[in-house]
Amino acid sequence: METDAHILIVDDDERIRGLLVKFLGRHGFFVSGARDAAHARRLLSGLEFDLIVLDVMMPGEDGLTLTRNLRQTLSTPILLLTAKGEASDRIDGLEAGADDYLPKPFEPKELLLRINAILRRVPKAEPDREVPKTLQMGDIRYDLSRGELWHGTDLIRLTATESALLRIFSASPHEPVSRTKLVEDLGRGQGQAQERAVDVQITRLRRKLERNPKSPRYLQTVRGAGYMLAPD
Repeated sequence: METDAHILIVDDDERIRGLLVKFLGRHGFFVSGARDAAHARRLLSGLEFDLIVLDVMMPGEDGLTLTRNLRQTLSTPILLLTAKGEASDRIDGLEAGADDYLPKPFEPKELLLRINAILRRVPKAEPDREVPKTLQMGDIRYDLSRGELWHGTDLIRLTATESALLRIFSASPHEPVSRTKLVEDLGRGQGQAQERAVDVQITRLRRKLERNPKSPRYLQTVRGAGYMLAPD
């Protein structure tokens, strides 16, 4: 399994720490090791990690205390390792903010499975998308922030329903919106009569958007799916 996830192993036992660094490294992870809480803090101040594997029983600041402190500013998943397997200790770890808890001794393969399960639960960051402030449809320009439709320097008057329709379509351009969804978003009652009323409003809006409303280029009908705004 290839992964670009960066894992921090925090354990005062050098042998265990070294074994885990090598084992996880062989399974495609980028792994760093820390010998105690202070060392972990130094690494965390300069690097970003996708998951922290943290031993509870460490001299000085123990794993539970470190977990509580990290949780004040950090959302990185934490998996606790401890020699204690009692339910009360497991609950203490989870209450401190840990995502999972694995008692020692454990099979490295189980640790690998737990890590993969945690990473699958972490939502992927959405790439920042530049949201356009205007949509261009030939000679027509729609200003999203003002909710205004312009033809060159001339403002095109919109009814309240036409304005609402353009707001709905411009929120997801190039994606079909069903007639049922349009009725719902417009706050109308349900039923075929309301869907037909939406069809009438679409026809009127096309007259303001299209050069040839009978052969629409920008406010398209998508067979079986509804209507779609397709700006330039």
